[in-house]
Amino acid sequence: MLNSRSEDPSVDDAPILHVDLDAFFASVEVLDDPTLRGKPVAVGGGGGRGVIASASYEARRFGVRSAMPSVVARRRCRDLIILPGRFDRYEAYSRQFHDIVRDLTPEFEPLGLDEVFANLSSLRRLNVRPMAASAELRRRIMSELGLLCGVGLGRNKLFAKLASKESKPTVVDGQLVEGAGVVWVSPALEKKWLEELPVRALWGVGPATATKLQKLGLRWVRDLAKVDEATLAAHVEWRWPRRSSPTPTARTSAKSRPIGY
Repeated sequence: MLNSRSEDPSVDDAPILHVDLDAFFASVEVLDDPTLRGKPVAVGGGGGRGVIASASYEARRFGVRSAMPSVVARRRCRDLIILPGRFDRYEAYSRQFHDIVRDLTPEFEPLGLDEVFANLSSLRRLNVRPMAASAELRRRIMSELGLLCGVGLGRNKLFAKLASKESKPTVVDGQLVEGAGVVWVSPALEKKWLEELPVRALWGVGPATATKLQKLGLRWVRDLAKVDEATLAAHVEWRWPRRSSPTPTARTSAKSRPIGY
């Protein structure tokens, strides 16, 4: 179990929130055209060199996923409906999404159109409880925008983003399994993930970087503790993020601070 009912972390325990909208582009298309509801829908290029950018959960049941060539997606799902992107609509929904997050805290950092990091530290004086605030955030996004999302809470960006992914629905043997919706990475869960996760699970580690790490014998996150930063940088041109790294946020105040790592 990821979150027991007795777990109610404080802002000090879970200062960083990450929210990720589910199947965003495809979900917007279904909202704008209700006749698509319940059908396998994807957004992307439909031509021979097209790539899927977003897939509904109905499409994911057939193994369709983002970054997959469209020709492969059609082989996996013969009834797949591939629509061209309409970024004006996605941007409109994204602005409303950001407005809802801003009502929770002005200290947030968009990541693309459908993800946001938020710093909850300033809410300490209001006695805000992160789990309850996250549940309310999900409720408002669904009620006002009609969109589902996953929320992750952690002591830094890495764990918050891993948690939001863990909170989402998954497809197992062609069946949709509902997610928790909100996941807090407690110290015990942090330790468990650092021991068990593959390096590919880390934010920013794509297939190419994972291959380089595997050539160094680094397949699991726990293996990274055995290697110094200079060695990693020399092989994968990758630098660990530092708290002092400039990270722009959506807050307009000149006193705004970076969202912590």
